[in-house]
Amino acid sequence: MLSRIVAAAVVVFAAMVMIKDGRVLRTTGLTASCSVVQTAGDGTQLDACKPGKLEGRPSLASRSCTSAGVRGSLEYWRCPAQLTASSVGR
Repeated sequence: MLSRIVAAAVVVFAAMVMIKDGRVLRTTGLTASCSVVQTAGDGTQLDACKPGKLEGRPSLASRSCTSAGVRGSLEYWRCPAQLTASSVGR
């Protein structure tokens, strides 16, 4: 009897860890996801975002990205180059 309870607890814990990680929800299409489809020479990126079944398309406006349009189920975003720290000149 105790072994069944422990086994059930282990299964529930494993499911919680997988859901918390988020990969399972993204791969099943339940949550939205974005991926970089093009990187320009100056570092700007073009991201393609697809909606999830539980939520709509994500907005990348908080990352200073501008919408480049919607084609089919994908929305394209043009994002500025990311700033990186450099130790040159120290």
